[in-house]
Amino acid sequence: MIAQYQDSAEKPGALKGRGTRLETLDLIRGITLVSMILYHGMWDFLYLSETGASMTALRTWYEGPGGHLWQQSICRTFILLSGFCVPFSRRIICRGLEVSAGGIAVSAVTILAMYEERVIFGVLTFLGAAMLVTGAAGLYLPPSARREKDTGPGRGRPAACLAVCLLLFHVTRWINLGYLRLGASVLLDLPSVLYTFGSGKLPGYLLTGLGFPMTGFFSTDYFSFMPWIFLFLAGLFLNRLLLEDRRRPDKRRAEECAEDVGRGKDPAGHAFFHLQAPVLNLIGRHSLPVYLIHQPVLYLLTVIFF
Repeated sequence: MIAQYQDSAEKPGALKGRGTRLETLDLIRGITLVSMILYHGMWDFLYLSETGASMTALRTWYEGPGGHLWQQSICRTFILLSGFCVPFSRRIICRGLEVSAGGIAVSAVTILAMYEERVIFGVLTFLGAAMLVTGAAGLYLPPSARREKDTGPGRGRPAACLAVCLLLFHVTRWINLGYLRLGASVLLDLPSVLYTFGSGKLPGYLLTGLGFPMTGFFSTDYFSFMPWIFLFLAGLFLNRLLLEDRRRPDKRRAEECAEDVGRGKDPAGHAFFHLQAPVLNLIGRHSLPVYLIHQPVLYLLTVIFF
């Protein structure tokens, strides 16, 4: 969730004439956060107020395909963008712990204060876990730690890895419902034991977090490790496909990067990566605190005005 190059002044091909931050990533995140706030605000209005409860037509739309597409546009953008920003972080493990702590805090508050609307394995819990696994598995390494002939996972073939991740995301998209989709009409049912083993106990919660919700599980915000890890990794490999080559540390590539910057051919130096709308960029730069405080504020406003 950090849209910034590390130590860019010392790196080959560092941006010249622009800041090292890719402001467009902040802008996209800011737009998505505003969309999320509006989506959650409508949820609070429809389900927590008498005025909203009486608006049957609006509630029908919200619970139907229109509301679903709105919700999916938000979560998919967040997760893909979070994966895209992983290579920019110098402390992915620490960042993963911070986001995980935010997820635990959200779960604790909702369980204690509003149990009927509890959040277990929400989006922050997933993002924290994805960052931790990505860092621990070596799928991410800081540019300064990469070797000239790096043969780590996915390096040198980002386009193929991106395609595989998107395919796996599509195949496992329905794993929470008990099956995989192998084609337009080809479904593969998963063993029912995955969804019943250890229900109500630690094994059941572990399987639920992985993607196999146990019997009786309920959460108003549920993002299991699968299928969403594949979309997260797709973002990471998309970053490598677009920007990785400029960060290779070998001397020849360093010279090529410097020439690309001078000719205006460096991808990260393109104006597209530096779009700004001050308020939205500001919101995007502080996504975690905005996420943590927006729902209590919305709840309070709903109680006061509706």
